Amino acid sequence: MSFWDVVWFICISFAFVAYLMVMFSIVGDLFRDRETSGLGKAVWIVALIFVPFLTSLVYLIARGGGMAERALRSAVVSRQQQDAYIREVAGQKTPTDQIAQARALFDAGVISQPEYETLKTKALV
Repeated sequence: MSFWDVVWFICISFAFVAYLMVMFSIVGDLFRDRETSGLGKAVWIVALIFVPFLTSLVYLIARGGGMAERALRSAVVSRQQQDAYIREVAGQKTPTDQIAQARALFDAGVISQPEYETLKTKALV
């Protein structure tokens, strides 16, 4: 195996990986698109299977601008869902709210004075 065989193998490998990335991007965009009907998506997928190079070029030319918009919209929705989940799990109680809640439990007789002091210390830390 010569040096140029290795260089050729690297070039072909790069082109193949780039080709796969384009294909996965197109398939991901197809399923992310809510405006295209199921039949339209099926036609694009079948065309990608039987005439992949030509179909990918046509898809990128015809629908390439919308790919970025759909990806951005998906990222924004994902970020909003993540932020909402974090807010839900973390809670938004301030130390004052925690102390007031502990005081209400103490006044109701549910917890003792040492337990109240422990909860108050935890809230302030």
